[in-house]
Parts: sequence; C-alpha cells; structure tokens
Amino acid sequence: MGHDSRPEPPFTSTVVAEGFDRWSPPLHKEFDANVRNDQLGQNLLKETGLVSVWETRLEPGERLPVHRHEQDYTWIALTDGHARQHSGDGASREITFVRGQTLHFRIDEGHHHLHDLKNIGDEPLSFLTVETKTS
Repeated sequence: MGHDSRPEPPFTSTVVAEGFDRWSPPLHKEFDANVRNDQLGQNLLKETGLVSVWETRLEPGERLPVHRHEQDYTWIALTDGHARQHSGDGASREITFVRGQTLHFRIDEGHHHLHDLKNIGDEPLSFLTVETKTS
C-alpha cells in the first residue's frame, strides 16, 4: 500500500481587499443574481446520496462564476496555480495552490459560503471539489 510521502504544503491565502473594495457594479450584480447557484465546478463527475464530485479546469484569465456552498466540502489541487477569489463577506483574496494540496471547509447549518474564483496565473489551474451531503 502507498503512503503519503510529501508533507502537506501550507495553505496560502492573502486578503487583498475588504469591505467590497474595488468590486465593480457587474460583480455586485453577479453576487446578487447567483446567491442560489449550486454549480460548484465546471463538470459534475459523480453524484450520490453522500457526495458530489466536481471538476474544474480554468485557463489563465478564466473564471468560475459566483456559486454557493451549503454543505461541507474539500478541494484537491491537481495543479500548482494562483487565483483571486471574491467572497460574499466582501473580502477579496489571492490564493496559491500546490499540486496535491487539499483543504476541507466546514459549513455550519444554516450558513453558506458564496464566492467566485479566477485563475490569475500563467498556467491552467485544475482541481476537484468534493461536497459531502448531510441531508
């Protein structure tokens, strides 16, 4: 059997703006329009009563539209890369992904995470998102 031969790289996320600073009117509009968008990636690979597995591959400059997470989820970076994310709390972040890196997000009952994601790197950015269904 295999084993984890590499230590998990640290997650790097830097807040570059807060309070909706530098958000364009079209971005505000998209957040309002997509407050219920549950398409967590570009391609739904598998859906069962327990999980949904989404695949996303963003070319440089390409963006995943605003979407809503209501269940716990994990993402797995399939490539190294850099992205910018706007979140429903008004923060903008720049994120560095390292191939093989994973991160789990817990969504408390009655809450959600609303965000977009844009590849700001020079290479394609690819990852899987695995949503754990609780209901």
